[in-house]
Amino acid sequence: MQHHPGTPAQAKGYRALVVDDELPLAEVVASYLEREQFEAVVAGNGADAIAVARDLDPDVVILDLGLPGIDGLEVCRQLRTFSDAYVVMLTARDTEMDTVLGLTVGADDYITKPFSPRELVARIRAMLRRPRILQTATAPAEQQTAPPRRFGALSITVAAREVYIDDEHILLTRTEFDILEALSARPGIVLSRRQLLEIVRDGPWVGNEHLVDVHIGHLRRKLGDDAAHPRYIATIRGVGYRMGTGQ
Repeated sequence: MQHHPGTPAQAKGYRALVVDDELPLAEVVASYLEREQFEAVVAGNGADAIAVARDLDPDVVILDLGLPGIDGLEVCRQLRTFSDAYVVMLTARDTEMDTVLGLTVGADDYITKPFSPRELVARIRAMLRRPRILQTATAPAEQQTAPPRRFGALSITVAAREVYIDDEHILLTRTEFDILEALSARPGIVLSRRQLLEIVRDGPWVGNEHLVDVHIGHLRRKLGDDAAHPRYIATIRGVGYRMGTGQ
């Protein structure tokens, strides 16, 4: 593994972990991130990546799907047991199966090789525009005092980024929470896939809009919601999704 500590100014910014056995490519990506004031660390295999992630607590992980040994899917699975970092999966094949597999284990986005490092960094920047953890002490006053949003048994506390079904704490990834937050802020209003992505990413979206469907599927499973008879998230066929009324 190789550390790129950057300058003291960079160390105050975001932390990125770049995982790819093609080290020259990983170094190029790390250098682009450093220009954007990231602290970047490079790992060449899955075992190193998991160890570094535990120590570094990265804000974002750029993760190659086709790693030797512990592959990218398994690294992502293990990351999700202790990290809420955004994960961007790198795949050499632009197939739907690769995409679905990566998202199923908790990746937030994917990009196909060969890719432009500049485009990758732009997408990462868009992801990180939304706060990683909205600490109560620094949250806007209206969010600190706002009561939880309730939809039947579902309770969403935005400032603490906490979700409960009755008294059970539901663990969501950052992207899952951000989608739920966007929908719950606009109950009864239908949001298209693109609108949801642009709210979550806080800017224009370029990419596969059906990423939303996979994240919605994860949300429903974790919330115990049935797509055919939804209590919380309703599919509006041909349009998008809306938050139900908890009935």
